Amino acid sequence: MDSFPAPALELVEKMRAAAAADPARAVAFQGAPGANSHRAALEWDPGCLPLPCFAFEDALEAVNSGTADSAIIPIENSQNGRVADIHFLLPESGLAIVGEHFLPISHTVMGLTKGPYRVAYSHPQALGQTRFWLRERGIVPVSYADTAGAAALVKELGDPAACAIAPELAADLYGLEVAERGVKDAADNMTRFVILARQQVDPATLNGDTAMTTFIFEVKNLPAALYKALGGFATNGVNMTKLESYQQGASFAATMFYADIVGAPGDPAVDRAMEELAFHCKELRILGSYRQARQRP
Repeated sequence: MDSFPAPALELVEKMRAAAAADPARAVAFQGAPGANSHRAALEWDPGCLPLPCFAFEDALEAVNSGTADSAIIPIENSQNGRVADIHFLLPESGLAIVGEHFLPISHTVMGLTKGPYRVAYSHPQALGQTRFWLRERGIVPVSYADTAGAAALVKELGDPAACAIAPELAADLYGLEVAERGVKDAADNMTRFVILARQQVDPATLNGDTAMTTFIFEVKNLPAALYKALGGFATNGVNMTKLESYQQGASFAATMFYADIVGAPGDPAVDRAMEELAFHCKELRILGSYRQARQRP
């Protein structure tokens, strides 16, 4: 926890103490108090006790150790792509995806003064989502571990030419001046979060609700293996909303895939599609089924 800038440490310790007193209500997130993940946790469960963690790995470990009941992790942004490498983090953690949450993102520029600024600190995702705005003003972007932590860092540095790009809540928490609100390069800036817990949701409890299922797989090293493996989703009318490839290890010979589908095991169409997929795979692992938070077209 001492990796956070000094202005954030007191808040972090208070939130840690509250979570420790009632871990069943604790939701771990990556970032300092005031980060977008903090906002997402409170939106997803207004009665939760948000637990700030410096790294994604720390948030997952908090769940594994029982310090928190769940964790909320951003995995993709509509404008700037992948956020967390959930492909690597989640399988190694042993946790399951039990929910999803969508958070509209609107950044606020803040500093000791209202500018002008020479440098802006923020998470790489926030810098990527405001790169045109920064370039137009000649402000140099500098990456930091999270948005709210960047705000705490600006407070700690005491440099009037430095600003942070963070949620407006961070300005209130760290006593910074708001220079500009609603900063973003695209009007439809949205981040998708997943909620992780130690136990998977029983798909049978999702009956009557539109469900999502997330899984990873590796196809056999044969010609057209991926084409054949995915054919069952088309023939059974199962909508695949996400498919990403990634490399595991340094051999560059075996490609893993991360996928989301609409539906859950127990649905005959999903079961048939997954059975066909498994036939063509060396490895198939379901990471979780959960209620759909936002309708896919």
